[in-house]
Amino acid sequence: MLIADRNNNRLIIVDPQGNIVWQFPKPGDLLPGQTFRTPDDAFFTPNGQDIIVTQEDNFVVSEISVATGHIIWRYGHPGVFGSSPNYLNNPDDAMMLPNGDVVLADIRNCRILLLRPPSHSPVEVIGQTTQSCLHTPPTRWGSPNGVFPLSDGNWVVTEIDGDWVDGFNLRTNQVLWSTNPPGVLYPSDTNQVRGNVFITADYSIPGQVVEFTSTGQVVWRYAPTGAQALAQPSLAMSLPNGDVMVNDDWNHRVIVVDPKTNQIVWQYGHTGVPGAAPGYLYKPDGVDLVPPYSLTILHRNAMLGPAGS
Repeated sequence: MLIADRNNNRLIIVDPQGNIVWQFPKPGDLLPGQTFRTPDDAFFTPNGQDIIVTQEDNFVVSEISVATGHIIWRYGHPGVFGSSPNYLNNPDDAMMLPNGDVVLADIRNCRILLLRPPSHSPVEVIGQTTQSCLHTPPTRWGSPNGVFPLSDGNWVVTEIDGDWVDGFNLRTNQVLWSTNPPGVLYPSDTNQVRGNVFITADYSIPGQVVEFTSTGQVVWRYAPTGAQALAQPSLAMSLPNGDVMVNDDWNHRVIVVDPKTNQIVWQYGHTGVPGAAPGYLYKPDGVDLVPPYSLTILHRNAMLGPAGS
């Protein structure tokens, strides 16, 4: 499992036994003058060789080589937000397409971008670039915080403002459906479970994970109370075996839940205790499985980008 350990300013890969088998950055990975701060979400590229990571509060997206441990491409200016070419304002959930293009949500610029490494100018901007976000897709987006691929070649977009989730065709800029996940206060990083079933994390305290359909019908809800209550979970994903992986940010842990029993069957991190030592996390904010089960590898045959990609 790949974990973006946000407040420890690192990426780690953890095996099922909880051992760290890879980490970035290690001493010598960063070149003089380079920084790596607040990794927010991280996903393997479709070839499994690199990792695309958004550093939301540092206003950049970076591509990192797993083999060399070096940053091989970066878009944005660390610590400086903006909306002109090579500037971002809270980027989130960058995904590389099989052809090497990158799709990402640019939250506070209210837009979706198509980037083409190594260029530092967008190939396409979907939505009006503005500081006033509003749910009127595709002309404007209500603070989009996730753009995830679907098995039919379309995408699902999550909008913070108004708690909207939208099915979207990036090739035609057509909104296919929009819904409000029932009972969710702050939807985050909605993605597909199967067919017409989607999963979102409610970035609230207490938080929850909800599976629902495009018409708003609830399929499953995980909202534990007491000592196991979720604290602003930012991402939930269905695993190949049907379990659900949850990024429980402010509980400083990543958990796997069996939806048949609603029991935690695996955990990395100590609940409510931040740290950097082995077995500890500090506000983990992104997860992906390692290849061949990583998100973009599972979807690569269906990942259709905008018409310019």
